[in-house]
Amino acid sequence: MVTTPHTAAADGRRPAVPAAAAAALAVTAWHIGPAATWIPSVRAALAATLDGRGDPRRVALTFDDGPDPRSTPDFLRALDRLSVRATFFVLGSRLARHPELGRRMAAEGHELAVHGWRHERGWAPRPVREAHDVARAADAVHGVSGVYPSWYRPAYGVLTGGRWAAARRAGLTPVLWSAWGRDWTASATPGRVLAEVTSTLRGGATVLLHDTDAYSAAGSWRITLAALPLVVEACRSRGLTVGRLADHGIG
Repeated sequence: MVTTPHTAAADGRRPAVPAAAAAALAVTAWHIGPAATWIPSVRAALAATLDGRGDPRRVALTFDDGPDPRSTPDFLRALDRLSVRATFFVLGSRLARHPELGRRMAAEGHELAVHGWRHERGWAPRPVREAHDVARAADAVHGVSGVYPSWYRPAYGVLTGGRWAAARRAGLTPVLWSAWGRDWTASATPGRVLAEVTSTLRGGATVLLHDTDAYSAAGSWRITLAALPLVVEACRSRGLTVGRLADHGIG
């Protein structure tokens, strides 16, 4: 007798799932599953390091998406006035175009970390490309600053399985954030950025801001720049020292 799906069900047997389909599902789950750490409550519950939690007496100040010759120098000047050193998660492609700016950042005591080579969401599994791009960006940071980076934050905060594996292979520790300013939005104002940061600010937090509007609302970097002294003062008013991830005691 020829077995049909109907007769197989009648016999109590389920149609077999093709091995290729099962493998594809497993790869997809491995790749997409870790991206759930984008949700603050998930990463806060599962991974203190990924949440950016460090020394409760400190706050780590971080910036994404640069370097940008139009805006990053203004942030460097503002940070110097505030006597703050920060961690900049740079894109390898942008650093390659502006190595002199990367050298300045390092010379002024700031820490350079890896944000990837390009600013992509990375939903499709491309493990070989991800590994190549993350390693390439890390090498670019090393070449410009003279120091091999310690940290990796993926573009958009989307930490897929492929990106996590790429970071580990490159010797980098993935770090997202525990407070942010939502400074990339068109509706951001200095007051709103401050309110967003302080709504989840506590000792040991890692704060996410942006030193460029390359992937944000046009002109948003000016809002962030205006909010920067307010954010630093809010931290200091709570007795918290503001500085780099390297000094934050995580990892």
